[in-house]
Amino acid sequence: MDQNQKNVQLLQEIAGGSRQAFDHFYEIHIQFVFKIAFQLVRDQAEAEDVCHDVFLEVLQKTSQYQPARGSVKAWLAVKTKSRALDRLRKKKPFLLDKWEKGMGKDEDGADLKVLKELEKDVLLNALNNIPTQQREAIYRSYFQEETHQEIAKTMQKPLGSVKSLIRYGLQNLRKQKSILNWAKSSGGGNHHEQ
Repeated sequence: MDQNQKNVQLLQEIAGGSRQAFDHFYEIHIQFVFKIAFQLVRDQAEAEDVCHDVFLEVLQKTSQYQPARGSVKAWLAVKTKSRALDRLRKKKPFLLDKWEKGMGKDEDGADLKVLKELEKDVLLNALNNIPTQQREAIYRSYFQEETHQEIAKTMQKPLGSVKSLIRYGLQNLRKQKSILNWAKSSGGGNHHEQ
C-alpha cells in the first residue's frame, strides 16, 4: 500500500469517526501544511491558524477529497493555499496584492516558486492541457530542474523565448479549470455559501 492509499484509508476512518485516525493523519501532515501556510502568510501565529482551519475542515468534510483529482497531499496543498489566501484577503489585503504581483515577475526562480506550491501529480494532469512547447519548458524547469539556459540549448530556442514559454505556460496553468475547480471544491469559497 503506497502513502496515498494509506492517506485515503485514514480519511475513510476519520469519516467514520475515528479520533485515532485523525490524530495519525494530523501527525503525518502537519509539517507539510504548516510549511505551505507559513510560506504564504509569513507569520507563525497566522500559519498555525491556517493549519487549524485546514485540519478542522479535514475532520468535518472528508468527503471533499476526490481520488480522481490527485493525491491527498495535493488536496491538502490546495486547501492550505486557499485558506492562507482567504486569511490574507481578510487581514492583509496589501500583502496579498504584493504577493500576487511578485508571482507575476519574470525572474528565473519565480516560475519554480509558483509550481512548488502544487503537488506534482496535479501539475502533470494540468500540463497535458497546455501547448506542447510550454509544457516541455515547464517540465524541464520544474521536474528536471534545468536552468533556463539549459532548456534554451536543449530546445534550440533563444533564452528569451524559453522564459516566455514558461511565463505563458504558467499563466495557462493558472487558468486551468481543473485547478480552479479543485481550489473551489477544497474550500476556496464554500464556507461563504451558507
